[in-house]
Amino acid sequence: MRLSLTVFCIFYVTPFTYSQMATGKVVPTTPANRIEVDPIIDGNVLSDEIWQQIQPVTNLIQNQPNRGQPSSEKTEIRISYTDKMFYLSVICYDSQPEKLVVSDARRDASLENTDAFLFILDTYNDGQNGFVFGTNSLGVQYDAQVDNEGQGNFNQNRQAGGTIGGFNINWDASWDVQAETGSYGWSAEFAIPLRTLRFAPGDGKTWGLNFQRTIRKTNEIDYWVEMPIEFDIKRLSLAGKLTGLNLKSPGNLKLIPYGLMRVYRDVNDEPIDTDMDYEFGGDIKYSITPSLTLDLTYNTDFAQVEVDDQQVNLDRFNLFFPEKRPFFLENAGIFSVGSPGEVDLFFSRRIGISDGLPVPIIGGARLSGKIKNTNLAMLTMFTDDVDSAGIEQNNFSIVRVNQQLSQRSSIGAAFLNREGLGDSNRYNRTYAMDGKLGIGKKATVSGFYSQTQTPDLTGREHAYKLQAQYEWNGLNVNLAYTEVGESFNPEMGFLFRNAFRKPEFLVLKKVRMNGKLGLLEIRPHISYRGYWNFDNFQESGFLHIDNHWDFLQGLEIHTGVNITTEGVVDDFAINPGDTVRAGTYNHVEGQVLIITNASKPLYLNTRSVIGGAFGGIKYQNSGTLGIRIGDNFNSELTYSNNDFNLDESHFTTHVFAGRVSYSFTPSIYLQSLVQYNSVADLWSVNARFGWLQQANAGLFIVYNQVNGGNNPVNRNFIIKYSRVIDLVRR
Repeated sequence: MRLSLTVFCIFYVTPFTYSQMATGKVVPTTPANRIEVDPIIDGNVLSDEIWQQIQPVTNLIQNQPNRGQPSSEKTEIRISYTDKMFYLSVICYDSQPEKLVVSDARRDASLENTDAFLFILDTYNDGQNGFVFGTNSLGVQYDAQVDNEGQGNFNQNRQAGGTIGGFNINWDASWDVQAETGSYGWSAEFAIPLRTLRFAPGDGKTWGLNFQRTIRKTNEIDYWVEMPIEFDIKRLSLAGKLTGLNLKSPGNLKLIPYGLMRVYRDVNDEPIDTDMDYEFGGDIKYSITPSLTLDLTYNTDFAQVEVDDQQVNLDRFNLFFPEKRPFFLENAGIFSVGSPGEVDLFFSRRIGISDGLPVPIIGGARLSGKIKNTNLAMLTMFTDDVDSAGIEQNNFSIVRVNQQLSQRSSIGAAFLNREGLGDSNRYNRTYAMDGKLGIGKKATVSGFYSQTQTPDLTGREHAYKLQAQYEWNGLNVNLAYTEVGESFNPEMGFLFRNAFRKPEFLVLKKVRMNGKLGLLEIRPHISYRGYWNFDNFQESGFLHIDNHWDFLQGLEIHTGVNITTEGVVDDFAINPGDTVRAGTYNHVEGQVLIITNASKPLYLNTRSVIGGAFGGIKYQNSGTLGIRIGDNFNSELTYSNNDFNLDESHFTTHVFAGRVSYSFTPSIYLQSLVQYNSVADLWSVNARFGWLQQANAGLFIVYNQVNGGNNPVNRNFIIKYSRVIDLVRR
């Protein structure tokens, strides 16, 4: 039974207003509403007297399909707060509620292909950093951290899911959301503890703010602040304002212990033996100030994390495997320096992983946050030795400072140190400076310079990048130059390739079609990247000419032509028993990518490339078939095939992955991942049951099996329980 309102006070209930932006356009502003009674968080907004006393924000504007037009459906958003909590409610009216699209019930499942509501809070009001929260009509929890307006550095080499660029979906905070559906549409209520956020306390504070609603049946996206078509909710320098916040320091001290039991066996042992061990550890999280947090960790464990995706290396460069471990993903954007995916000066997978093998983490500490306009991040971690792999104890440390200036500008520095704690006393150090100059709202010039120091290594130990970017009215122009010296050796980082000089450019234009030929948008573009070594020999060249055809009903087709150059300095094995000879190879290839509407119960994503390769011809095909039953069962079957006909050899490779998940509730799930890699002749199974309680804590049951190739057949079964103990009560 809903409680009646007995004591109730609201301040600043006037409707939103507008203020002037530097660009001459107005930015919407809405006041904060302080309340003395907490609303009941059950998803029912219409019957809650507290919400009905607050003036709603209603005027959302379409970004697609009809940019600049009012939203086709009414939306009411209300905001309130207390000394401890931040509250937001939304009513998403819908004239056809029976057609609401819900695609996935898991926490942090993508909200792109479902009816959804998201909002972003720029709690420092710096126009660069913020927190995103979202949900759908099921009440799914979706949260993420935004750094640098969600932008990583310009890098065309790959789309590496999970990399640290500027949008960290793997950040999981403690908060609550509830939703309900009805004949009016659907509604939701958010309750976010202020200690979950980072902000400066005081009276009369202003936060950046924007809202996004997705109406999936018509492929409509609405914002509170009208956005140029190339931007989305992460563009905080264009956000609206939430004013009149009177904030106190809420305090934050959490203890997160865990206990783990592991049973494992190697069936190749004679006799077959089953072993069992137990582990205990945990983390402590303490907010020194509302904007500066200290994390301590002991015997750090990541048993609940999904295993890496299988990859096949058909070139002579390094493969990239994204970070998936929660401790290193939290606040990861503030540590980022360099060029993500290509010249990462800090790559957290160097800690606790060596050549794919786990290395025990003894413990460590992280201090991260903000002091006025200065972003500060410090991390130190200790890893144990592994005698069988010849790995000694190590300490990994990084200090990262970034000073934010006006007009989207900043300057920063970083120091990284890996110190061997065994007999070798071997060390490696990296020094770096970086900066960004914002030119109005449309352009930036950015770059970094870095130097490494390694015993017994001399010569060019530098790396740097200079980049210029223009983005406005659908036009995106990028120019960049990167150089990495022969002796540059960031042992706490990741290098896609060694010793190169690289010019690159991109010109892309987004054109809204307004339904012509059934199209929402087309994106013609041309890009180039070239790599030369320090003997002025071109090792790679890639000229890409393409157009993306984005249809109103969710179908997307990419049609491209690539003109490639591969300069091979030394013979290399492209596949066991198959060698590519030194020389220069010039080729042309065509590619087609087809993406069907991912909000449907059955969807397909395919990519096909045919063209020359190392003097021969290659056929590369990959595809993902998605099958969804209701909002609980989701599966994806992915297959990739490479068929190379070279002058001296012919070979094929196959990689298969099958993902299946069933969500009993948004916080209780069962997931499995089965993979096969033909090059390694390896099968692997990873099955996980999770019962989430707060953030990433809860009960986890994990089964792993690996067999085939050079790997022994081994199995392990893990039960892990972790709990968040809040030592500062509301």
